[in-house]
Amino acid sequence: MQRYLHLIIIAFMLPFGGMVCAQNSTSSPYSRYAFGELSNYCPTGYRAMGGVRYGMRNNRTINAAQPASYTACDSMTFMFDLSAFVAWNRQQDGSGMRNKALGNLDYITMQFPLWKQHIAMSLGILPYSMVGYDITLPGSVTSPSGTYTYSRVYAGEGGITDLYGGLSGNLFDWVALGLNAYYMFGEVSNARTLIFDDGGLASVIRMNDIHVSTLRLRGGIQVFHTFGKHSFVLGGVYEHRMNVRGTYTELGTSTVTDSVEYLENSGMQLPSMLGVGGSYIWNNRLTVAVDYERQFWGALHFLEDQEFGRETLTDYNRISLGAEYRHNPYGKNYAERMYWRAGCGFNDSYVKTVKSKDLNVSIGMGFPMRTSATIFNITLEYKRRGLASGLHENSLMLTFGASVRENWFFKRKL
Repeated sequence: MQRYLHLIIIAFMLPFGGMVCAQNSTSSPYSRYAFGELSNYCPTGYRAMGGVRYGMRNNRTINAAQPASYTACDSMTFMFDLSAFVAWNRQQDGSGMRNKALGNLDYITMQFPLWKQHIAMSLGILPYSMVGYDITLPGSVTSPSGTYTYSRVYAGEGGITDLYGGLSGNLFDWVALGLNAYYMFGEVSNARTLIFDDGGLASVIRMNDIHVSTLRLRGGIQVFHTFGKHSFVLGGVYEHRMNVRGTYTELGTSTVTDSVEYLENSGMQLPSMLGVGGSYIWNNRLTVAVDYERQFWGALHFLEDQEFGRETLTDYNRISLGAEYRHNPYGKNYAERMYWRAGCGFNDSYVKTVKSKDLNVSIGMGFPMRTSATIFNITLEYKRRGLASGLHENSLMLTFGASVRENWFFKRKL
């Protein structure tokens, strides 16, 4: 009965998750370019380790970022992972300070074996990118006829969501290959408005809208081995550059002349990306991992818009370091069986005008259930973005996740 109840809950949550993931999950002016602020597909437990993922492989976590990792699951276990977050964001620039509270569902994933431990599958809904900001900046201009004050209003919203399915298969006993297929869908909108306090002057509005409905692929490989108490995993993922099925629409209006300018452009692409990582595990207690990722946005012919298109984009780089410790997986003391995690990461923006490096520091814990293999994870992240001389942000994010594991494929004896 419990198994069927889980199926009903999952069937209900999947379409709901697709709707929620597309909603605003950020509040940052840095999300106004191209597709917005990029997500990372990182499960809650690995977020606490600085965001490492490509060299991570275990039977407790669904690692949707690395399709080769799915065969790490037990041959009789169904896994279901759900995550949500709350965040507090502070932005500061020359015009003042702004605070914003956020919260949303993060992702829903599931994983199960298809043939023993040789072939496994994963399905789920993940956010690809997020757009969300609303800022008003005052200003003035002086002319021979006088000084005029105005307000510049920047606003954006939306997001792009990935519905994915992935397969993983083992070669020999030490190599795994995997492939994810993503259906990307969603819409992001940006608006810029210039409003003069003098009603006799024209207010100007420029809006652009990106709509995406396309498919893409990601391949992954992992090499793994155990020597007594020592284990290692080396992994990599790759995506090839591809054209995006979608449209870019720009609209301009003036309140005085009542004119409308309309431009439609479908020249959008996704970049090639390469991610590599490795992890070392000692005695099933201590895990140390490192990741590197590069996305080649600078090589794209992305739109013709000079502000949102190819003239604004550059390559994206990220490096992450993390560790996890569990004192005794079989200890009688509950604290000995808990997971303790910490990590940090650095990345730059894929927008040329954003010169700063982002810093991410995270800690977290995993709480295993006493009567099942289910684990509840919690992660606290601090992020710093921007330069002190311009717009800069500080944020705290608290992420909650539940990794449910059930023996669905165990044949009971009568």
